[in-house]
This record gives sequence, C-alpha cells and structure tokens, in this order.
Amino acid sequence: MARVYVGVGSNIDKRFHIIKVLDELTQEFGRVDVSPIYQTAANGFEGEDFYNCVVGFETSFTPIGMFNRLREIEASHLRIRMSQNQFISRTLDLDQLLYADWIVNEPHVELPSPDIIKYPFVLKPLFDIAPDLIHPQLHVSIRQIWQDFDKTQLNLTMVDLNAMV
Repeated sequence: MARVYVGVGSNIDKRFHIIKVLDELTQEFGRVDVSPIYQTAANGFEGEDFYNCVVGFETSFTPIGMFNRLREIEASHLRIRMSQNQFISRTLDLDQLLYADWIVNEPHVELPSPDIIKYPFVLKPLFDIAPDLIHPQLHVSIRQIWQDFDKTQLNLTMVDLNAMV
C-alpha cells in the first residue's frame, strides 16, 4: 500500500460533486484524510469560483493505475475534458499530487505534481493535512514550502459545506 495525495476541485454544482466524491473515495479506499475546503477564483479562464481541497489515503493502485482510476471517477461525474492546455469549468477535477515518495515522469503522470509549488489552492490544503511530509524532489517539508510561498496574491476562503443547505 502507498500513501497518495489527490487534489479535488469543482466549479459546477461544486457542493454536490465535492460531497459525493469524498463519499465515493471513502467507500473505495477506506479512511480518507480531508483538508479544509477552500473557495478560490477560477484560474486561467472566466468561470464560477472553485471549491478545492486535498485528500490523502492508502492505495494498492500503481501511480498509472491511480491516474486511470481518478479519470474514471471524473467521468462518472460527467467531467468534460478539453485539450491539456485549455482551462474550462468542470464538475470534478481529481489531480494526483503525490504517490508515496515516488518521482514519476510519464506522459500523463508527473509526480510529484508541479501544481504543489505553483498554486496556493493545492499547497495550502496539502499543508493542512500533511505539513511534515517531505517533498520527494525538493527534500523539504510541505510546511517549509508553505512558509516560503509568496502569499501576496493569496485568495483562499475556507468553506463549510455542512453550513450550506
């Protein structure tokens, strides 16, 4: 079994899809650690705000198998996927961020994900659930990466899905 961390995001029926996928992941993988959920503006395109969080769980899938399983879950949520470089609104976005301490450079799987050090809506929730985790390429903790992250343009608002009915 390997510990995997996955970024979860949605900006179409976001409350529904986030709640549903968290339940599905728990049913499939057992215990799932879930970060707080943050609302952020769409990045790279015009669209509704996103809800983002990070989850961590144990899996027996390989990194490629995990990638494929995450794509299947996205498809079950009617995710429409455009070309790699095109950002659009989505029902569900599941991005494998880390797979144990593996470094993978495959056509569809790059681990650790470069998004960890690029986007606060990935880094902050990862920090929330795994601050002492060591980044396999940078060899520093997620806590240190978050401490060093430029927060001048930070726009994260914590959301309580239970308070929204």
